[in-house]
Amino acid sequence: MRIEQLEYIQAVTRLGSLRRAADHLHLSQPALSETVRNLERELGVDLLERRRSGATISDKGRELLPYIDGVLEAVDRLRGAADEQHRTARMVRLGTVNAATVPLLIPAIRAFREAHPTTQVEVVGAQQAEIHRRIREGSFDLGLVNYLSGDDMPPDLATTELLRGRPVVCVRPDSPLAALPAIDVTDLLGEPLIVMRAGYVMHRLVHRLLGGRAPAFSYSTDGAEMGKLMVAEGLGATVLPEFSVAGDPLLRSGAIAYRPLAVRVAEVLLVIQSQRTATGPRVARDLHRFFTRWASQHRAAPRGVATRGERTA
Repeated sequence: MRIEQLEYIQAVTRLGSLRRAADHLHLSQPALSETVRNLERELGVDLLERRRSGATISDKGRELLPYIDGVLEAVDRLRGAADEQHRTARMVRLGTVNAATVPLLIPAIRAFREAHPTTQVEVVGAQQAEIHRRIREGSFDLGLVNYLSGDDMPPDLATTELLRGRPVVCVRPDSPLAALPAIDVTDLLGEPLIVMRAGYVMHRLVHRLLGGRAPAFSYSTDGAEMGKLMVAEGLGATVLPEFSVAGDPLLRSGAIAYRPLAVRVAEVLLVIQSQRTATGPRVARDLHRFFTRWASQHRAAPRGVATRGERTA
């Protein structure tokens, strides 16, 4: 049984005769008739009623017509889904809170592009609430989001933990704070502090860390990358997850350094999330695998920062 055989029966029914269907399909009438006969032999049913005046759909053919229509509608849906998959396979849309852009996102995307050179990766920086909304509505395939240890995860999203790290203080190497083995809250309060805007996990963590006390001066910014650049330019210090600083080019070049906090606070988790009920395009699942692979390598890399001087808050 072939799809075009069913389409021919549908055309005969719609147009009222074999002759008109043959003209519409740009086939000879004998060729169309023979194709339908092959289907009739396969099904064991006379689908057409043949008279000297012409052939029309038979009563038995009409009874089978809803099934024929159902098969062809299913084929149309399949073709539509394949077309959509082909279109979306050329782009993966990723929302990120920018907490691990350089140490994790860049190498993962580089490796993904080597495996999928024709697939575009669209990376959009956004806050957690926006990323969740766009994953749910389907405009993001994946999202990189931060949580504090102990936070509840949204039950309707599939969540995979990539990295987990303690908050550290990012400073310039020539800052007085860089000479300390560990940095206390009172040390932070005496320095200009670069904090993330409200809506970011690190904003919540710093607010909890300072306990309502105000630093000497503060800046507000979006994302860890801008925070690190501001530190490198000597505008102050910032608190970030260790995984967001370790391996950063600014750290490797000596433009920034980082030290542990003297108090132990909640760890920061970087997770990758997607819709739980949808498989998504195959290339999005491949990008997900590249992130988990690079996160495993990142976790195994040495950090090289002393931890002495810590105490539990």
